[in-house]
Amino acid sequence: MKKQTIIASLIGLVIFYACGPKSEEASLPMKVALAYGFDQFDRLNSIAYTWNVQVDSARVVTRDWKWNIKGRTVYYADADTSYTYSLDLPADEMPPADKGFINDKYWLMYPFQLVWDEGYTYTVEEDVPAPISGNISTKMIVVYNDEDGYTPGDAYDLYLDENFMIREWVFRRGNGPDGRPFTWENEKEFQGVKFATEHKNADGVRFIWFSDIRVD
Repeated sequence: MKKQTIIASLIGLVIFYACGPKSEEASLPMKVALAYGFDQFDRLNSIAYTWNVQVDSARVVTRDWKWNIKGRTVYYADADTSYTYSLDLPADEMPPADKGFINDKYWLMYPFQLVWDEGYTYTVEEDVPAPISGNISTKMIVVYNDEDGYTPGDAYDLYLDENFMIREWVFRRGNGPDGRPFTWENEKEFQGVKFATEHKNADGVRFIWFSDIRVD
């Protein structure tokens, strides 16, 4: 009798899960974030890194950052100055470095910004050639509203592979028709979270890259 009861219970569970409500499929922005380890991000306390940009053939500009995620502070240093500020300051009291922090964080962590950010819409086009490699990709067009952020109204064209990883992107200021494409490559993993550490232009020249990444 007990064996029959167990079998009946198992059959009931199978019917429940087969006929019960199905979980909602993740949105494409969330799939991109998860491909880079977004589900592990809450485990992190801080991220430190150096942002490097090749300004011209002879000059590289660097900025050092340490984002205390749970403490909501940012340490900033360049060739001339260094200081720490709170992310809870009112918008009109934010130091000039905060614009750089947002810019540099987008180049390193944009997959996560797709979840953190509000005020944008996105559309999807399938089987689109990426502008640099020509590889067939899923193109996700992200357009921000005209109100939020330091540069409202901007747009990003993301070219995704079959694993929802960004392979190339184009930033279009003010949602204008033109922008420059850059690669997303040389991914490195830190405590389950992945970052693309190099971005090259259409000529294959490394334009922006990250060094000295430390994750706690």
